[in-house]
Amino acid sequence: HRAALSGCVQPWWPLPCVNRVFLHSRLRASGARGFPGCALDPSPKPSTLLLGSLRRRPPDPSAQTPSSPYSPTGPAVLTPCSPPGASYGVLPRPCRALVLLNPQSGAGRALEDFQAVVQPMLADADITPTVFVTERPHHAQEKVQDEDLSQWDVLVVMSGDGLLHEVLNGLMERPDWEQALQTPLCILPGGSGNALAASINYYAGNDHVAKKKLLTNCTFILCKGLHAPMDLVSLSTASGKRFFSFLGFGWGFIADVDIDSEKYRRLGNARFTLGTLQCLVRLRIYQGRLSYLPAAPPADTLLVPLGQPVPPHWVVVPEEEFVCVYAIYQSHLGTNLLMAPAARLHDGCIHLFYVRAGISRVALLKIFLAMGRGTHLELNCPHLHCVPVRAFRLEPRGSAGVMTVDGEALACEPVQGQIHGRMCRVVTGS
Repeated sequence: HRAALSGCVQPWWPLPCVNRVFLHSRLRASGARGFPGCALDPSPKPSTLLLGSLRRRPPDPSAQTPSSPYSPTGPAVLTPCSPPGASYGVLPRPCRALVLLNPQSGAGRALEDFQAVVQPMLADADITPTVFVTERPHHAQEKVQDEDLSQWDVLVVMSGDGLLHEVLNGLMERPDWEQALQTPLCILPGGSGNALAASINYYAGNDHVAKKKLLTNCTFILCKGLHAPMDLVSLSTASGKRFFSFLGFGWGFIADVDIDSEKYRRLGNARFTLGTLQCLVRLRIYQGRLSYLPAAPPADTLLVPLGQPVPPHWVVVPEEEFVCVYAIYQSHLGTNLLMAPAARLHDGCIHLFYVRAGISRVALLKIFLAMGRGTHLELNCPHLHCVPVRAFRLEPRGSAGVMTVDGEALACEPVQGQIHGRMCRVVTGS
C-alpha cells in the first residue's frame, strides 16, 4: 500500500491536449499500483446519463437525524481550526463518480466537453461516471440533499463555481452533513470563472492554462485520485440567512463585475474583461464599516451576533468608503486572476482584500492587470490592503449595490463570516 501511495503522489505534468494513448502510457509510467484495482482498459466505458431525475429516498423514521448546521438546534459553534497536519486519501479503484453537470454554464459547452475530453480519460483511470444534468437553479442542491451518498466514491461538479456552491450547501442541509462532507468533491471547469479549478491547478504546481487545457489538467488530477481537506467559511446575514462558502465573498467593484457581466456569459472568461471595463467607466464608491479578527494567535474565534459590537480585540478599519471588499480563501478569483498567491486549501485563513476610495481608474486597472500574474501587491498601491484574518464583519450603509458568495448574487445587508478549517474534502493534485 505504501508503494501504491508513493506512486500516486509523484509530480505529474499538465497534459497539452487530450491524448488517450499518452494518458495510458503516463498511468503505466507512474505505476498501475498507484491506482488500486485500475485495469487500464483502453476502451472507454459508457457513462450513465440522468437527465435531471431526482430519485428521492423515502424518509426512514427509525434513522437518527442529527441537527443540520442550518437549523436553530444545530451546533452553536463549528470548530474553526483542526489540529496541525492534513490527512490525504486516494480514491478507490474501480471508482464510482456522480457527475453533476450544468449544460448552460459558461459558453454552454459543458456536456460536449465532458464527452470529448473527460469521459475517455476517466475510462482509462477506471472511473465510471454517472452524469446528472441539471435543468434549473438549485437542481443540484436538491439532488445531493437527498442522495444516497454510499453509492458514490466522489462527487464531480462540471460547471462554474456556482454549481459547486449549490452542491456544498445541499450537503450542509443534510441531517448527516458531517459524514456527507467526507465524500470527496471534484471540480471540472465548465463555466466562465472557474476559480477553484484554476486554484487546484495552481496548487498542483502546474503552469497557468485555461479553457480545454485547464479541463484536461483537472481531469488528470481526478484520474490521479488524491484528495485532501479544504477549509470552508460560514457566512451569516442580518436577515438570518446562513451560507457555506469555498471561494470568496465580495462587495463593491468585483461583485459588480461578476453580476453585471452575467449577460455576457456566452463569451466565456472574456465576459469579465468586458465587465471590468464597463465598471471602471462608472466607478462606484460604497460606504460601510469593515471589521476583522486577525489571523495571528491568540484569537478568540467565536462570533458574536451581528447586532452586537465586535469584541475589543478585533480591528475596525478606520476608512468607511470603499471601492471594493473581497474575502477570498483560494488562490484564484478567476481563471486569469491570481488574487491570493499564498492561499492554500487548508491554511486556516481568509485573505481579506479591500480597496479604499480615492483610487484612480488607472491605478485600479493596473491592479487587475497585475493580478493576472499575481504581482498586484508588489505595486505597493496605498489604496490596496490585504490582511489574513480568521473572521470578518461588513456593515454596509444602505442596501445599494450587490454582494456575491462564490460568484452568486446576494442581497446587500450586514454580513459576517468565519473560517472552519479542514471541513470538507476535495480532489487535488498535491
